[in-house]
Amino acid sequence: MLYIRGYLKIRVTGYSPERFLNLCKNKNIEIWGLEAKNNAYVMCMNISGFRKLKPILRKTKTKVTIEERIGLPFFFYKYRKRISFLIGIFLCSVLVLLGTFFVWNIEFEGNQAITNDVLFEYLETKNVKHGMLKTDVKCEQIAKNIRKEFDDIIWVSVSLKGSKLSIHIKENMDSIKKVEEETEACDIIADKSGTVISIITRNGVPKVQVGSEVKKGDVLVSGVLEVLNDGKEVVETHYVTADADIILETEEYFEQTINREYNIKQYTKKKNLLPYIKIGEILLEFGFNNKQYKNYEITTKERQVQIGELAFFSFPYGTKKIKEYVWKKKEYTNEEMETLLNASFELFCKKLEENGSAILNREVSLTNSNAGKKITAKILLQQECGVRRKIVDF
Repeated sequence: MLYIRGYLKIRVTGYSPERFLNLCKNKNIEIWGLEAKNNAYVMCMNISGFRKLKPILRKTKTKVTIEERIGLPFFFYKYRKRISFLIGIFLCSVLVLLGTFFVWNIEFEGNQAITNDVLFEYLETKNVKHGMLKTDVKCEQIAKNIRKEFDDIIWVSVSLKGSKLSIHIKENMDSIKKVEEETEACDIIADKSGTVISIITRNGVPKVQVGSEVKKGDVLVSGVLEVLNDGKEVVETHYVTADADIILETEEYFEQTINREYNIKQYTKKKNLLPYIKIGEILLEFGFNNKQYKNYEITTKERQVQIGELAFFSFPYGTKKIKEYVWKKKEYTNEEMETLLNASFELFCKKLEENGSAILNREVSLTNSNAGKKITAKILLQQECGVRRKIVDF
């Protein structure tokens, strides 16, 4: 309210500033923010109170200096010759005010198995979406619909604060979903070549044993169960889903080359700042986007318009920083190339171990050339093997 009415920050100096303060009190002139500074008093006072100071200043032989003018009256006076600017501020204020009647942000919390995209798609079928009127939001009905649609959700809380619709979800984490077993008859075939180290068959007929050499595509466990008579003739055939744990000793190969020369970015002093605002699908940019840069990098800082603590709008704004750079050639030393190649190889081995493989042995060699350095490696490891393949005849 003070900003709307406007007020002044003044400095009082002279013979008797204390008497000045007493007379202001007698005249009911409101004063706040009183501070003593360098044999003077600094204070804030509204405009109507300032107009009553002339007789007080004569009586107390004090002097008043205006340090700052604060508030809308002074703002409008300063820009009185820029009517278009003031109209723009007015229209912007009207748009912000109108925006408070709509939902601009829908936020989900607590969902893990069900993604936000799935929930957004479902809510759109119920006409719950960004830009809807707040008066059309029925929190209890939204919660009821979500619980009804998704069996794994056991609790939903929906709240509307400002222009933000918050949906808190609790999923049934205690019930573990069992993956339905395949009902189609299938074999287990090798997805890589190697030597069988271990095979435990739960369903089907094993076609290999420990020590067998297998190639990619060989049948390891068959899903065809044949019933033979005394004459070793097939009298009946059953088709099942083969199931087994098979471990192979296999070889993996790693090869990578790094060039001695490489390019790095060297930034010049040329850069551009490009403010922008998004309204729906429309992107409005303010400024000059210099297309003359041969090589440039764009970094974006984006925020969302926020009025108050709880009011959110889908009007993202921000700045794009466009920086020019040139490519500069540099060269690795032999030690640097070796370090980079070894790090890449160790990362490859780490990924193998994370996938359940056990590394038994590693043979690594590094070779130099004029262009750079090359690493080759042969890795002996144990890993699970086998993928299902449908039995076509069945």
